[in-house]
Amino acid sequence: MSFRTIGFTGLLLVAGTAACPCLAATDPSFLLTATSDNFGSYFPSYLANGYFSTMTSPRGTEPNRAYMVAFMDYDKSDISRPAAIPGWSEVDYNPGGGWINSTRLDPKIFADYAQTLDMHDGTLTTRYRFDYANKSTDVKVLTFVSQADQHLAATQLTITPHFDGSVELTFPIRLWSEHQPRFPIGSMSGDQMIAAVIASGQNLDNKPIPTPDRAAVWYPGYTQVLSSDGDTKQLTLWLDGRAKQGLGMAEAAAVQLPSSLDIEDIKLEKTGDLLSLHVTARVKKDATYIFTKYLAASRQDWGGNSKEDVALAIQARKTGFDALLARHQAAWHELWKSDIVIDGDPQVQKAVHSDLYYLLSNTTVGTAWPMGACALTPNYAGHAFWDSDSWVFPALLLLHPERAKPIVMFRNRTMQPARERAIQYGAKGTMYPWEADPQIGVDNTPHFAYGVVREIHVNADIAIAQWQYYLASGDQAWLKQYGWPVIREVAQFWTSRVTYDKAMDRYEIMHVTSPDEAYDDVPNDSFTNAAARKALQIAIEAAKQVGATPDPQWQVIADQMYIPFLDKEQRHLDFDASVPHDKITWMGSSLAWLMYPNLDLPMSPTVRRNDFDFQLHELKVHGDDPNEMMMVMLAVGASEQGDAKTAGEWIQRNLVGFLKPPFNVRTETVANNAGYILATSAGFLQSLEYGLTGLRIDDKGLDQAYAPTLPPSWQALTLKRVHFQGKTYDISVRRDADGKVQLQRQPL
Repeated sequence: MSFRTIGFTGLLLVAGTAACPCLAATDPSFLLTATSDNFGSYFPSYLANGYFSTMTSPRGTEPNRAYMVAFMDYDKSDISRPAAIPGWSEVDYNPGGGWINSTRLDPKIFADYAQTLDMHDGTLTTRYRFDYANKSTDVKVLTFVSQADQHLAATQLTITPHFDGSVELTFPIRLWSEHQPRFPIGSMSGDQMIAAVIASGQNLDNKPIPTPDRAAVWYPGYTQVLSSDGDTKQLTLWLDGRAKQGLGMAEAAAVQLPSSLDIEDIKLEKTGDLLSLHVTARVKKDATYIFTKYLAASRQDWGGNSKEDVALAIQARKTGFDALLARHQAAWHELWKSDIVIDGDPQVQKAVHSDLYYLLSNTTVGTAWPMGACALTPNYAGHAFWDSDSWVFPALLLLHPERAKPIVMFRNRTMQPARERAIQYGAKGTMYPWEADPQIGVDNTPHFAYGVVREIHVNADIAIAQWQYYLASGDQAWLKQYGWPVIREVAQFWTSRVTYDKAMDRYEIMHVTSPDEAYDDVPNDSFTNAAARKALQIAIEAAKQVGATPDPQWQVIADQMYIPFLDKEQRHLDFDASVPHDKITWMGSSLAWLMYPNLDLPMSPTVRRNDFDFQLHELKVHGDDPNEMMMVMLAVGASEQGDAKTAGEWIQRNLVGFLKPPFNVRTETVANNAGYILATSAGFLQSLEYGLTGLRIDDKGLDQAYAPTLPPSWQALTLKRVHFQGKTYDISVRRDADGKVQLQRQPL
C-alpha cells in the first residue's frame, strides 16, 4: 500500500465523525508558552511529523520556512542542503488599517498575547487582540502537521472583529528565492569561507538570541516552482516543484471560508514570491468567523504530484478540521503512552517532554531515512552524522523501536556509496562518511571541515547501532538480511584500517580525528580504538547468529587493540601520549565518552572515577563554551559510579543556557544559537534511560549493568511502555521503605 493510499484511506475513515474527547486539562509539563516578553528573543520551534514541517513564528500567521524529509538541493560547488519547500502555513488579515504580518510586534498592538506549543497534542495555538488603526479584532490561530495523515497539515484562523466593515484576508503559498550569497562550501577552505562570509557583510560570531549565528553556512537550499495555479471557485492552490538538481515535489491547499461570511471578492494572486487566494469580505461586529487552510504535500518517492495533492486537500476539507485534528491528537496521545515520567522535579519533566517531542516530531515509520543532525531545519545541512546512530537511535530504541528502525535501515540502504568511499581511501568493506546525504548516502562533508573526514569512529558507531537493534528486537531474520551485511563490511573496513606494531605486539589506528575535534590528526584515539574493537567483537557474534564464519583476524585484532592508558595515574588517555593534550576545545576531553552507554568500555571502578575526574578537570582547564553532547554524558558517568547527587546536579546543569525560550529548543552550546541539535536532546534522555537506571542493551538482554541511582529530591523515575524483544514493561527506579533505590520491571 502506498503512502498516498494510506492518506486517502485514513481520511475516508474519519469523514463525518466527531472529534474525539481530549484531556480536560493537559499536563503542564507538556505545555510551553510564549508571552509578549518573548517578542524580542523569540527562538522559533517547529511543527513536524517526520515527513514535512513548518517553523513557528510569533504571530502564528507569518510566512515560515518549511522542509521535507531528505529533500535536498544539489549544487556542484556546494554541499547538499535541505531545500526549503514553499511555505504553506501563512495566512494574513487586514481589518482596514494594516496587515497583521506587516505590523510591528508590540504588546499594545498584539494585546493579551499568548502562544502555546502543546506537545501532548502536537499543536501550536496563538491568541491575541489585534488593536491597530482604531480597530480591534480577537485572533486565534491553531496549526498542526498531522501525525495521523502524514501528507496533511492545517492552519485555522479564527477572528472576532469588534466593528462592522470590510476586511481582507490572504491564504498564500510562499515561494522562496534562492539564498544569496551562495558560497562554494564544497571546495572552500576554512579561511576562504570566513573571508567570503565577512566580505558578504556577515560573520560567524555568536549572536544574541534569536539571531542565527551560523546562517551564513547553514542556509536553506532552493526549490524551483515548475508550475503553479489556483481556482477561485474551488478555493484551491497547487504547485509542482523541484529541488535544485534534486527530487520533485508538490503542494496543494484547499481553503474553507465561513458560511456566514459576506464575500465581496476573491482573487487569485500569482507573483514571483507567492501564490495566493485574496478574499475581501464584510464582517459584523462581535461575530466570529473561522477560516481554515488545508495543505497536502508530497515528494518524489513519497506521494504523487500536485493533481493528487489537490484531491487530498479537497478531501481533507470535506472531512473537516475537527475530525483531522482529532486523528492527529489521537496519534500523538498514542505516542505519549511511551514516556519518561519523573516524580519530584517538574522542571526536568518539562525538559524531558520537550526533548521527546522534538525527537518524535522527526521520526518516520517503515522507511530508511536517517535523522538529520538538526531535525527538519537547514542547520548542519540536514546531513546524517553519528548523531543519528549513537545519540538519537538509543534514545528511541526502548520507547519507540519502530521509529528507531529507519536509522539502521538507512545504513543498509546506503552501503554501496560507503563501499565506493572505502575504495577511494584505500580501505576495504564500507567506509561511511562523517556527513552523509540523507537521501543518497554519499559524502557531503564540507571541505572546510576536511579534518573530520578522519573522524572514522562513525563506522564503529554504525555497527554498534545495528547490533543494538538486533538485541532489542530479537529479529534474527532482520539481522541476517539487513544488519549482518552492514556489520560484516564495517569489520572488513577496520581490518584494513588498523596497523600492526610488531615491536609492541599490538594493533593501532593512526591518523584519526578525536571526538574532541580540535585534535584532528592523532594516533590511537581511545574512543575510536575502543569503538572499533567493539565493532569487531560484534561482527564475531553476529556471524555466529546468522551461521556465517567470522574472519579469524577479527578476534586477533580485537584482542590486541591498543587503548592508551596511563599506569601511573590509573586512567585512560584521550589518545597516544606522544600527542600533547593542551588545546582549548569545547569539550576539554573526550574521556566521558568512554562511559557512553553505546560503548561502555569495561574498566575498574577506580579507573572509571579517575577518568571522570580528569574529564571534569580538563573541562575547567581546557574547555571553552562546552558542547552539550559531552555535558549530557557527565550525568551518565556519575550514575555509573553510584553518585546520585552528582548525577542530579549534572542533569540540572544541562537545563541551564542550552534550552532556548520559549520552546526549549536545545542549542549546541550556551553561547551559540546553533539550534535544534537532536543529539543533545537524545543524550539528555539517555542520561535518564541508561544513566539513572543503569540499564544496558547487551548480550544478556536489557541488562542491569549498574545499580540504579535517583537524585536526592526525586521520588521516582519511570520509563513507561518500554519495548524489548516482543515484551512491554514499565520500568521504574524508586526508593523502598528503607530508602534504598531499587529498579522494578512491571510486565504489561
